[in-house]
Amino acid sequence: MRITNKMMSNNYLRDMGKNLNNLNRLNGQLSSGKEIRKPSDDPFRVARSMQLHTDVNTNVQYNDNINDTINWLDATDTALNQLTNVLQRTRELMVSSGNAAYGPDEKKAINDEINQQVEQVAQILNTNFDGRYIFGGTRGTAKPIGTTENPLTNNSELVYLGRDGSPLITDGTDPNANAELNMIDGNLNVEISQGVVVNYNVNAMQILNFRGKDGKDQNFMDLMKDITNNLQSTNPDDASKVTKENLTSMDAMIQNLMKVRGEVGAKQNRMEAALQKNESENLNMKEILSKTEDIDFTQKTMEYSMAETVYTAALQTSAKVLPQTLMDYIR
Repeated sequence: MRITNKMMSNNYLRDMGKNLNNLNRLNGQLSSGKEIRKPSDDPFRVARSMQLHTDVNTNVQYNDNINDTINWLDATDTALNQLTNVLQRTRELMVSSGNAAYGPDEKKAINDEINQQVEQVAQILNTNFDGRYIFGGTRGTAKPIGTTENPLTNNSELVYLGRDGSPLITDGTDPNANAELNMIDGNLNVEISQGVVVNYNVNAMQILNFRGKDGKDQNFMDLMKDITNNLQSTNPDDASKVTKENLTSMDAMIQNLMKVRGEVGAKQNRMEAALQKNESENLNMKEILSKTEDIDFTQKTMEYSMAETVYTAALQTSAKVLPQTLMDYIR
């Protein structure tokens, strides 16, 4: 076959185009640090890289969920610790009321302080964190607990509050009140890993209404009302209930509170473990992602140097192999 000048020129231009494309590809990889820049470079790697990016972003969101939950649980534990101190102080006052040397004035002083403890309980149960009431259940935007003053005894009494701040009827006759009470008793859930959902809140009803170890239902609101009424009573039998039946119920309240605090502590430990696990998974996925789409700079630098050498050699060779043109003779 006869080799013409045009064939040599075409072959040269085609090969030089390949060399330039290779240089351009390597230059783009070195400047971006990525092995693939568009799907056509490697469809399989691109698909895998997109999935890894999705998994990493999802895991980052799980970590954010866990951190938010840990902060919520820390605030809950702090509030429960304050509530424990209030109940312990109330118990001390109840025990001291049984002192035979105390007269009406001393018992009135005890009753006044217990009324203040009732107000403190309401304040603690209305603890707000990050714009939500932590003991408000699924209705976190409104205070769950309030106090009212009994017009007959002038004692402070705990009540559940509606969205408008008015006391809720708890006898089950008002459907709207029942709906709000169900929200206060609701649980908050968070997803900390794929398919793993955890309940993380403590609501007011878990503290104020529960079933004791003896199987009896306990109501903290009724207990505090009974304590203050008994302290005001002139009947010796009523006064003695403060250091007997009421004190037994208060011990049950404190035991329940310690149980709830233990559950909160267990959830904190679980969140810490989940956070460490998710952070490890994130590092592993980022390492795989790096191996999938990042370049080896040493290798690519050597490849670029070789491609540049080939391109320069091709230019020099073509200057000697390709025939001279009329312009060369004119010069």
